Amino acid sequence: MVGFTQPPCEANIIRAIPAFDAALPQRRKRLTLVATIFGSSMALVDGSVVNIALPAIQHALQAGVAATQWIVNAYLLLLSAMVLVGGAAADLYGRRRIFVFGITIFTMASITCGLSPNITVLIASRAIQGVGAALLIPASLALLGATFDEHERNHAIGVWAGVGALTAAVGPVLGGWLVDQVSWRAIFLLNLPLAAVATGLASSFAGESRNDNAKSLDWAGAATVAAGLAAISWGLGAIPASGFSDRTVIGALGLGFVLFLLFLAMEVRLGARAMMPLSLYGSRSFSAANVLTLLLYFALGGALYYLPFGLIRLGGYSATQAGAALLPFAVIMGFGAQFAGRLSDRFGPQQSLTFGPVIAGCGLALLAFADFRQSYWAGAFPAICVFGIGMTITVPPLTSMVMSSVGDAHAGVASGVNNAVARVAGLFAVAALGAVLFASFSYHLAGSPRAEANEALNAILAGQAGITEAATAAFERALSTVLQVAALCSLLGGILFRLWIRPIGSQAAR
Repeated sequence: MVGFTQPPCEANIIRAIPAFDAALPQRRKRLTLVATIFGSSMALVDGSVVNIALPAIQHALQAGVAATQWIVNAYLLLLSAMVLVGGAAADLYGRRRIFVFGITIFTMASITCGLSPNITVLIASRAIQGVGAALLIPASLALLGATFDEHERNHAIGVWAGVGALTAAVGPVLGGWLVDQVSWRAIFLLNLPLAAVATGLASSFAGESRNDNAKSLDWAGAATVAAGLAAISWGLGAIPASGFSDRTVIGALGLGFVLFLLFLAMEVRLGARAMMPLSLYGSRSFSAANVLTLLLYFALGGALYYLPFGLIRLGGYSATQAGAALLPFAVIMGFGAQFAGRLSDRFGPQQSLTFGPVIAGCGLALLAFADFRQSYWAGAFPAICVFGIGMTITVPPLTSMVMSSVGDAHAGVASGVNNAVARVAGLFAVAALGAVLFASFSYHLAGSPRAEANEALNAILAGQAGITEAATAAFERALSTVLQVAALCSLLGGILFRLWIRPIGSQAAR
């Protein structure tokens, strides 16, 4: 999951899966639904509470800025690169089998995360968690789609989405409470009871299903794109310590770009068997929707990664308070979707996909200039609400556009690709905005050598004692710059979509 909300198009993936030929008993269907809810909740809770716990983790393990970023990026990297392979594996080897296998990997990695003695073990464990999530998330969606027929799916999706909204709302507060009252390690061990319920119910009640026409797994493509994303993320993360002109940084960014081009060439050669068929981008609407997804979820991922540091280090919030501060965003996102859908139906998706990102960008701009030291209700709260409203207006029509832009035959693949784009956006946001944070911090901490500025920024983010007022002021300005860049990306997404897409319903829009 991305940040505190589910990525777009997950409901589309459910709808694209053919149901069992023979109807299952209602009891088995209900318990399968419960299993998929518990399974997907593991990844959603993990994605939200880790962001809240990052300041505590950095302080406890004495990690630097770049290492702390990899706590999130290692997970997103493997999830982004392998989620399409995970969906194909579920079709090929059995959706229930891959679902249980993914939960097992995710749970074992969660235990290792909770027991990690140092930052290196934690990052490696988070990468393995990403592999588990890449298997269990698409398998849970496919399992849900195979269990319920077309007449029952809307209700099942509504229950699944409603519980997801509740989980997104409660997760950050519960995670913050665990960090404050128990330990940051407890947030990973929280996955164990969820995994036990999901595995037990799926093994006992879920039916097994496969796709007889499933394509072979594109391991070469997954490995290539993973290596490319890793190189780019590492290069961006190394800029604060080494500088943009450093040979290793340039080499890493160049290698990542070359590997990405190689990945595209491999996908062209595989054609319809590719994990990301490039023929989908022949649709103007699909291309525009993915560009908007990339920019919007870049803004979302970056804001929700760095905002807890601002609330905790500048505003003096506890982890529980920081989690509660983001509660309005999760509530608006979770329970405003139906209203946003009706709004899109009335005025057209083009209006929602233009003005939604603009409103979200305005919320981020307000957040950039909010004073976290003043009352929450006068400072962060209005900005978070505006941001949540903008995201809520955007996401439902975005999922609908992806589905309609390529036709029913390719809706599942297109939705999976859009899902992966959202996760890649979050990956790049953490790394790229980390470089922005350091550049702005160094600029405002005038006269300090790069090494000293990097050390001072690490000290602030880790909550160490003895921070100077000048360093705190520089961090406040740097965080404002990061949020301004996020706001600009969101605004740019809405503007580009408006310029790119032609009137909805015209042949040219497809």
